[in-house]
Amino acid sequence: MTGYSLYDILYVDMTIKKQMEQIAKAAKAAGQVLAVTGADQKDKALKAMANALRRGVKKIIKVNALDLKSARVNGLQAGLIDRLRLDEKRVKAMARGLEDIIKLSDPVGEVTKMTRRPNGLQIGRIRIPIGVIGIIYEARPNVTSDAAGLCLKSGNAVILRGGSLAIHSNKAVAGCLRVGLKKAGLPLSCVNLVEDTSRQAVDALLKLDQYIDLIIPRGGESLIRKVTRSSRIPVIKHYKGVCHVYVDEFADLNMAEEICFNSKVQRPGVCNAMETMLVHKDAAARFLPSMVRKFKQAGVEIKGCDQTGCIVKGIKKAKKSDWPTEYLDLILAVKIVGSLDEAVEHIRRHGSSHTETIVTDDYKAGMDFLNKVDSACVFINASTRFSDGGEFGLGAEIGISTDKIHARGPMGLEELTTYKNIVFGSGQIRS
Repeated sequence: MTGYSLYDILYVDMTIKKQMEQIAKAAKAAGQVLAVTGADQKDKALKAMANALRRGVKKIIKVNALDLKSARVNGLQAGLIDRLRLDEKRVKAMARGLEDIIKLSDPVGEVTKMTRRPNGLQIGRIRIPIGVIGIIYEARPNVTSDAAGLCLKSGNAVILRGGSLAIHSNKAVAGCLRVGLKKAGLPLSCVNLVEDTSRQAVDALLKLDQYIDLIIPRGGESLIRKVTRSSRIPVIKHYKGVCHVYVDEFADLNMAEEICFNSKVQRPGVCNAMETMLVHKDAAARFLPSMVRKFKQAGVEIKGCDQTGCIVKGIKKAKKSDWPTEYLDLILAVKIVGSLDEAVEHIRRHGSSHTETIVTDDYKAGMDFLNKVDSACVFINASTRFSDGGEFGLGAEIGISTDKIHARGPMGLEELTTYKNIVFGSGQIRS
């Protein structure tokens, strides 16, 4: 900080705090308007936002190139650069994602659990927006669109704070979204982008519990831990994705090969990609040679346990640190286990409670895995890549919660609402 006085440092810090407070105040006011906005007007805004993205595709791709250049200069790994990249296909997919949200039922105003008490009181619950939601994320500009769309439809104002490596892309996308809001006659502060990418801005944001109702961090382990540790606001964590596929002794090995390959290779830089493959000892010799060969042909680096190394030559030996690692790259840890229970114990010890799959033709083994594995998403005979809000029929997703309270797994519209209790009486008084 050479050249800066203590006064300068404090002045800059206070300026950031004021900026964050102004954004949060505006979001609070916009959220109060949005909470009582009808589904038709929200859908009109989503359609206008989608159209604005399509019209702005060339500008978005142009500024995304600046972010990609910066990412390469900063040595970002290939999988993360893929997350950052926007092309015409991906921008149009973002627009379609907003249109898919239009097709979903508006959860706001849904009355549930209405019952009549012996005294004649009718007591129930009605779904309402959470209020103002802060999303803190890293190098994924599509989150800007997905999060804004889901928050809008569920009646929440949103404050988006993306990472510095995607700042140009995020500004272009958010600009298009605000054009759509204006066309629909909704406050621009329904969607807010924090353009200050400093840590001080995040710190200031996390203190504004009088305006912001929920924080959802999406990113690496260090980001999640920092946000959770510093926030005065309730946090729903989108923790890292250390996802497993367990190939059971009763697996159809052709099916297992397809599922494992898709889980790892189809898009390795995302949180629902497989990071560790567990193989039952009685299937290992029949399964691993061809599976590893296929992985190597696709450029996957294999890190295996000692038993794996005895069956397949020319692979790296896995270290203890490999089992809990989210590679987000064409790297895979492989371990041979003696039983389903050993596979479950490995997942319990090293997993992140995100997504796990068993490949098996045995009903009991499948149900045992389903019941014993305590993760947000547990699959039988399907790729981990299906752990996704769109694939679950939720439209887009705000994230994949690895928490247990309020929301778990892919978070769609319903998970972005809470409820209030409503009571209808006819003059009852309590004696």
